[in-house]
Order: sequence, then C-alpha cells, then structure tokens
Amino acid sequence: MENNVILKLENISKDFFGNTVLTDINLEIKKGEILGLVGENGAGKSTLMKILFGLPEITETGGYGGKIIFDGKEVNFSSPFEALESGIGMVHQEFSLIPGFTTTENIVLNRESLNKNFLVDIFSERMSTLDREKMKERSEKSIKRLGVELDENMIISEMPVGHKQFTEIAREIERSNTKLLVLDEPTAVLTESEAEILLKTIKKLSTEGISIIFITHRLSEIISVCDTVSVLRDGILVNTVKTEETSKKQITEWMIGRKIDSKSESTDKKEENNQEIIMKIENLWVDMPGEIVHNFSVDVYKGEILGIGGLAGQGKLGIPNGIMGLYKAGGNVTFKNINLDLNNPVASLKKGIAFVSEDRRGIGLLLDEPIDLNIAFTAMQINNDFIVKKFGINWADSKKIKKTAKDYIEKLEIKCISEKQTTRQLSGGNQQKVCLARAFAMKPEMLFVSEPTRGIDVGAKKLVLDTLRKYNREFGTTIVMISSEIEELRTISDRIAIVSEGKISGILPPESDPVEFGELMVGIKDEVKQ
Repeated sequence: MENNVILKLENISKDFFGNTVLTDINLEIKKGEILGLVGENGAGKSTLMKILFGLPEITETGGYGGKIIFDGKEVNFSSPFEALESGIGMVHQEFSLIPGFTTTENIVLNRESLNKNFLVDIFSERMSTLDREKMKERSEKSIKRLGVELDENMIISEMPVGHKQFTEIAREIERSNTKLLVLDEPTAVLTESEAEILLKTIKKLSTEGISIIFITHRLSEIISVCDTVSVLRDGILVNTVKTEETSKKQITEWMIGRKIDSKSESTDKKEENNQEIIMKIENLWVDMPGEIVHNFSVDVYKGEILGIGGLAGQGKLGIPNGIMGLYKAGGNVTFKNINLDLNNPVASLKKGIAFVSEDRRGIGLLLDEPIDLNIAFTAMQINNDFIVKKFGINWADSKKIKKTAKDYIEKLEIKCISEKQTTRQLSGGNQQKVCLARAFAMKPEMLFVSEPTRGIDVGAKKLVLDTLRKYNREFGTTIVMISSEIEELRTISDRIAIVSEGKISGILPPESDPVEFGELMVGIKDEVKQ
C-alpha cells in the first residue's frame, strides 16, 4: 500500500436479509484528499460509511465481505468507539447531540477535561471534577478552527439547525487523532453563507492533512471543493474520477444511469387562478427556537401551490410548525372560514390538513415500525381509515394497508426490501418518501410540506416535486411548500411568499427575476402582494 493512502476499501459487499446493497466496492483515499461520494438515495452510500464506522447495524446483520485497510493496517471495527480511537470521525445526516447540554459540553463529550484532587488517590477517577475553563478553551479553539460564530454556552435545544451542524463538526475536529472525517450531507441544513464557510473549512482541514469523505447531493459543492468524485448506483461503484475532468451533468447521468431532463414534467400552469380563500393567516406568531415567526399574514387560495421561501432562521419553518400545533403559536388562522384551534395538532388533522415535517426522523416517522404501518398510521388514528370492525372490536385492515403501501412504494419509487421493512433501515431520501406517502394516505384537503427535498438526490427531487404537482392538479389538494431552494419553488409554485425576520416581506410570481427574490430575502425590497 502506498504511503500516502490513508484508506483502502477492497471488494466490499453487503446484503440485508438476501437483498444485496453493495457489490464489490473498491475505493481509496489519500492523506489530505477530499473525496466526494455521490449517488441516488438507496445507492449504498450510507451503508458503505456504516461499514467503515463499525455501526451495530452492520455487525447485527451478518457483517460484510471484503477488507478495509486504514492507515496501513487491516481493520474491522465492531463499534464506532473503535473507529474513533483509530482516527475516523463521522458527522451523520441526523444529529447525534445531547439537547440539554451546551455547545461546549457536546464538543468535548466523553473527553472532558478534569481537575484531580486528593480524593482521586483514595477512591478513583470518578471523584475528579470538571475543568470547565479548560473545556471552554478547547471548544473555543475548535469553533475558531471552523471559522464560525457559535455561543459555547448555548443549550443545543435552543440552537438554530445550522449551528447544530457546526457543533457536530467542531466535536469531530476537536479530537487530536482525527485522520479521516466523513461528512454526510453537512450543508443540507445550512444557509448559503454558512455552506460557503463550511466548504472553506473543509479545504483548510485537507491542507492540514485530514482526509475527508464528503457526501452530498449538491453537485456544485462536489465540483468546487473535492479532489475526486466517486459515484455509486444500485450498490455498484460506477466511476471514480478527478473532479476537474468531469461535470455536474456527467455525474448526474452516472448517478441515475440515464440522461436527465433538467425540467420537471407537467410544468403547466393553471389557466386561471382560483381566488377562493381556503386558509387565511393573520398576525401569526410562533415561538419556535431558531425559526421564530412575528406577525405573519397571508391568504392561501384553494387549489394553489403556495411556495414559502427565505433564508435559514428567518421564520419560514416556524409557520407550518405553529399552525399544526407543534410549537406555541398565536394569532388568527381560519380554514374554510372556521377558526383553527392553534396549539392542537389533532384539531388541524381532523379538519383535513396534513403536514410533512422537515424533521422526518424526529416527527415524521415511527422508525422501528414497518413502512406499511408508517404510511397508514395517521389515517388510521385521525380518519379511522384502514379499520374493520369484527365482533364489535376495531381491527387493522391488513390487506388494505398492504395494498396501499405497495401502491405508494411503486408510485414514489421507495427503495426497500418489502412493505414490512422498518423505516429506520431506509436511506434518508426514502424515509422522506414514506413521510409523503403517509400524508397522501390522509387524502388531505390541504397539505403543508416543509423542505420535502432536503438531503435527497437529483432524480428523487424531481420525483417528489412531480408527485406534489400531480396531487395538486389531479386531486385539487391545496399545497403550501416551504423550501430553502428558490429554484425548486419556482418550478412548482403558483405564487412564492418570502419570509424575512419572521414576517412576510413579499409575494412574487415564480417567473419573477431571481434578483427580486434575493432582495426580498435580505430585506432590501418591500413588495407585499396578495
């Protein structure tokens, strides 16, 4: 093995209960190299990293085939702790922070600085006390290395989502022995400016000799920051090339195995807008940490797709979370001319309003339950769908649940072994599709969908957007889509409202100049139109 190669994967293969997810993967990364790892959801990226990091999900399902050589030695980690001790750090797509701890406490977790005293000699190390000054000094150094501003004393549960991501990364680079850092969709929850800071940090870390595996669906970031890019498709390594020798278009075609049209299907606009108001939002306020809403007002027309955009932390995510009762809210919201009972999630659902949350794992899914139950669950609880009565007792209609699940698995192209696979075992993008299927199974009159394409690949994004448009056009479902991607909103929305500082700064038609959207986002322009 060459001296400058830090990691070599040889003939890695993996199957789950007879379903092959990785086949004969051969890959290597050099010291200080940034390798971009891309592929559609379900292509095998996460499974490959779980093998590398020694996650229990791999060992508990029969292990894997092939060899891993790290820093010149063959390794087979049985736990993440062994990987960490060897110098491999990983920032997962879903946060693994302790909500009640501060930034500093999370950064130095399990590696706290201690003050020893005479009791240690008598009893044990357990009598040591925390050296909080030293811990603060270490966390500040790690944060400074990232080049961001974080409050080292802030409680994690009170942080904006972008700051949580930086805290995760700061924790990994604070380890003195880190030689390889795996970043799984690190910019998915960041604003554009935060993402730029992170990309600069990644380059800086590579110059310090840290190798980085960068997993992202944002191909522009791959081109701008990575030295090489490896493409997985259906568990097979399709290609590994230097980024300077390829393009976003070529990478996309390798990912999906076919040429892709940049335009979504059915981009037709309705011939005339329906001016019947289905929901009226007046002076809404929502107390959602990091996404506080102040005095937000807008009319939503029946049968339209209303896009809501804005920079991270400006309140756009707070709007659906407040209306659906997940965070304390006030103001006046009427649905079909009837006042909506805020702070009561069941009341909104019973009125025919569904919600696909941006937090698919925390709110959207029953992770340890099968796909079919996840899809049917809310409709069973709220509408008594999928229920049959026998001998005076309500029973789940398993045949109907199975048929419905299979239909959505096919329509949304959910990659799974069967409808009985647990949702925890699915990739992030496929989990998102299950969330959408659950909402559609409710047959809602109105649907809030928040960041529906966050963390999913090009092909899956197109499928999700086309599906939302189909339900809107064919079934008349009114959709309010909240997204950080303005171009995405422009492809699907009838109108786009921009939120700044917790309130609406303007509403524009999707064909408006992108500069106008940008001006509204930063508060340069004030052009509120209904």
